[in-house]
Amino acid sequence: MSISSLAFQPTLFSAAKLSSPACRRPFSGRHPALVVCSSAKPAAAVSSSVSAPESAGKDELKRIGELSQVSGVLGCQWGDEGKGKLVDILAQHFEIVARCQGGANAGHTIYNAEGKKFALHLIPSGILNEGTLCVVGNGVVVHVPGFFEEIDRLEASGVSCKGRILVSDRAHLLFDFHQEVDGLREAELAKSFIGTTRRGIGPCYSSKVIRNGIRVGDLRHLDTLPQKLDLLLSDAASRFKDFVYTPEILKEEVEKYKRYAERLEPFITDTVHFINEAISDNKKILVEGGQATMLDIDFGTYPFVTSSSPSAGGICTGLGIAPKVVGDLIGVVKAYTTRVGSGPFPTEILGKGGDLLRFAGQEFGTTTGRPRRCGWLDIVALKYCCKINGFSSLNLTKLDVLSELSEIQLGVSYRTPDGMPVESFPADLSLLEQIKVEYETMPGWMCDISSIRDYSDLPKAAKEYVTRIEELVGIPVHYIGVGPGRDALLYK
Repeated sequence: MSISSLAFQPTLFSAAKLSSPACRRPFSGRHPALVVCSSAKPAAAVSSSVSAPESAGKDELKRIGELSQVSGVLGCQWGDEGKGKLVDILAQHFEIVARCQGGANAGHTIYNAEGKKFALHLIPSGILNEGTLCVVGNGVVVHVPGFFEEIDRLEASGVSCKGRILVSDRAHLLFDFHQEVDGLREAELAKSFIGTTRRGIGPCYSSKVIRNGIRVGDLRHLDTLPQKLDLLLSDAASRFKDFVYTPEILKEEVEKYKRYAERLEPFITDTVHFINEAISDNKKILVEGGQATMLDIDFGTYPFVTSSSPSAGGICTGLGIAPKVVGDLIGVVKAYTTRVGSGPFPTEILGKGGDLLRFAGQEFGTTTGRPRRCGWLDIVALKYCCKINGFSSLNLTKLDVLSELSEIQLGVSYRTPDGMPVESFPADLSLLEQIKVEYETMPGWMCDISSIRDYSDLPKAAKEYVTRIEELVGIPVHYIGVGPGRDALLYK
């Protein structure tokens, strides 16, 4: 159903404002047309060589230092919340950063100390910190060509990867044909398509679940690789009439992976043993989630979800560690909401209002470049994610993107079409498509906060917005993003 009348308030974006050059132009979060808050202290731009933890006070550093031995950073919307930045910052206080699920459909954009931008997909976001070891766990699906392309780009940019990345021998291999099948399946679904990244994630997890997948460790047994690949390729050819498979294709693929096997060998590790030994040795481990809870295969808006478990349970199954060792989990949430692909989005802002947020926040996918759908912060969905994951704190990102708005909406509750209250985020998609969102209106701050580096210097309205989110959700906001760089993180 159309929810523009619910999510888009005419008083918020006047026609004059939307048609002005300042609103039409894309901008990068610096808000040049806004008044700079008088309380803001001069701060370095994105190119600052000072990282956020180094510029944080003693109390903030103490809080980071007191995070549990095994902590995690997970998304609590539909992905793209800015998890990579927090992982990159926290990684300076952890010895190991591990990915536990997903694949190259994850897109984490981070900046190094000099402000250089890196787009990561398979490699954990701790890689920019020289003292951090990165682990790709058994729950991840690995596209080997993309893995090496990513390493080559990092090495070319001066980031050493040698001896710093381990790949689980139990992780499943994602082949190019999985990507082809992904596209064929989306075309087959036509108007009911999922809106995947077409990176082959779903088909690879399908191979895993029906038990004909090929794992990283299988590359150590090249004598059986042709038979295993033949089974996979033959299955795809029998399923999709447009999938071309010949003996020559099999031969080429086998030869290609023989070469990859030699290069991949130094990375292959029994990461279940490694991670558990690290826990026994009191090493600090930070788990980096890909995607987010609203895309979880069980808890998300099924079937418009990913094919893995990006919620807390995926940490244990994706790394092979016991639930009792998992400690602090930080939920990352934008100050508004976005999602890509198809599926219900109760607080979506349609039309020019959504366009304004999209360009202000540069909401285009790191992996695909697709424009993201934009809307107000959905408190109902956020509380649902917090229940599932048990977050100890939240990281509110992109607060600066809201700086041009005179009023801001919070989606605080749902009602059915006949006015009955909905207590939690429903599984029923037909209900979600008709849901009525009740909004709470808060004043905007109408000034550029991107140069502020101390929470106390935020305008009163911005602090009230943060506090109201804490009150509604019942979880403290400890980290607040006001820009893309490492230093643009406030501690509360």
